Amino acid sequence: MRAGEIKRRTKETDIRLSLKLDGAGVGEISTGCGFLDHMLTLFASHGRFDLKLSCTGDTYVDDHHTVEDIGIALGDAFAQALGDKAGIARYGYMILPMDEALILTAVDFSGRAQLEYDLRIPTEKVGNFDTELVEEFWLGFVRRCQCSLHIRQLAGSNSHHIIEGAFKSVARSFRQAISHDPGYAGEIPSTKGVL
Repeated sequence: MRAGEIKRRTKETDIRLSLKLDGAGVGEISTGCGFLDHMLTLFASHGRFDLKLSCTGDTYVDDHHTVEDIGIALGDAFAQALGDKAGIARYGYMILPMDEALILTAVDFSGRAQLEYDLRIPTEKVGNFDTELVEEFWLGFVRRCQCSLHIRQLAGSNSHHIIEGAFKSVARSFRQAISHDPGYAGEIPSTKGVL
């Protein structure tokens, strides 16, 4: 079973996270940040990941530490669950419409950390959520998971739709990339023999 379990405690956050890559899309999320809960529930559903996550953070200051640290913990869980990545497709991509928003994402579980982020979110907040934290979340994830992730907005003017489209699109890109590739059954999908 491809799974990861992370306990991360700092002076700013206390996170408990369990992840099953081959799940039913069940998300049990409690981060103290309602909008992030919603995005991660969508992420789990569209990726067909089972994700249990609880976080107690210093949200009385702001949501930054909570959002960034959850990205880090989720990246650690993916890295743990993927192991040596033998037999996976490695690459995945999606162009996803969310009403007027159109989001392109692509991932390479390459063992190299790279985030190319091009979302032009028109408002500073969605509800109480600071929209600049979306990039911080994915940056934390990429650094720990060691993948190359591109997130690009092709169209859109509604902040909520842009962000939601991005989370759904990334999830579906990941699902494709971590799927078993019969051509690489038991093999590392790289000429180097390691990812």
